[in-house]
Amino acid sequence: MRLGLNLGYWGAGNDAANLALAKKADELDYAVVWAAEAYGSDAPTVLAWVAAQTSRIDVGSAVLQIPARTPAMTAMTAATLDTLSGGRFRLGLGVSGPQVSEGWHGVKFASPLGRTREYVEIVRKALSRERLKYEGEHFELPLPGGPGKALTLTVHPEREEIPVYLAAIGPKNLELTGEIANGWLPVFFSPEHAGEQLKLIQAGAEKAERSLDGFDVVPTVPLVVGDDWKACADAVRGYAALYLGGMGSRDKNFYNQLACRMGFEREAADVQQKYLGKNYEGAMAAVPLEFIDATSLLGPKERIAERMQAFAGAGVTTLTVAPSMPDPESSAHALEVAAEAIELAGVA
Repeated sequence: MRLGLNLGYWGAGNDAANLALAKKADELDYAVVWAAEAYGSDAPTVLAWVAAQTSRIDVGSAVLQIPARTPAMTAMTAATLDTLSGGRFRLGLGVSGPQVSEGWHGVKFASPLGRTREYVEIVRKALSRERLKYEGEHFELPLPGGPGKALTLTVHPEREEIPVYLAAIGPKNLELTGEIANGWLPVFFSPEHAGEQLKLIQAGAEKAERSLDGFDVVPTVPLVVGDDWKACADAVRGYAALYLGGMGSRDKNFYNQLACRMGFEREAADVQQKYLGKNYEGAMAAVPLEFIDATSLLGPKERIAERMQAFAGAGVTTLTVAPSMPDPESSAHALEVAAEAIELAGVA
């Protein structure tokens, strides 16, 4: 198991600190640094900036939003980033959610599984530098009856294959990930509850008659270093409450549904009710300590090392940390502690 770093969203006032963290992770031999996008900063620009100022660490999108770009544009972006970084780009994709897809990008949130499957096929076809022709239920290239031509990508990616990761939460999406992806980008991953998720990925792989040898399981987990792990958990409450309570509508919140499948149905409903009622402090307080502990790295180095053993034992191959510390210096120190902890755990 190797370590990764998730910088989250750019533009939140911590940009210079995030670049410093990426450089620190590069020095500590972390495997990859990821950047996210929603409806603020875009991931490719951030990743190009980070790649230009690091030397060894991979740069990955966690994730590029499928409704935000045509598949051909995503292939162009992936090829460009892979070339500029010297073969260090990882392509993480996700469908986003109905509010962002339809409200921000103007793309109907319909048939997410079918659209994802076809999208990945087109991206890979373009990156292979085949002449781009495709006939699917959701995409057709070139458009029929017009002047469009089947074109070939003019940029040569650094590698023969750029790895594709999917951010999947629901059962059908997990099966699809096992069928078509090189890796999985889960959130709120708990070693104690991940067995069913990984079985679904395995079922998808078996359906496609493919091996999962080399398949990369890459959860992002909050990292808070301190003497009292319960006090450390408080630093994660705002993040957890936002996702369980405020991401999506009352009826369609994928993260809330995941918490329910993990056995926190009553607590997840309470968090959501409080959050949607604008009782944010109450929502934070309602997030179960057990949920935070199961999906985070909290406390001193020794306790973090113990939890890392659990993540490795559950099948994680790249453990991506998101430091939730009060200042840049503490975050940099947390990256050092994580590097020491993984050696202590004996799973590196």
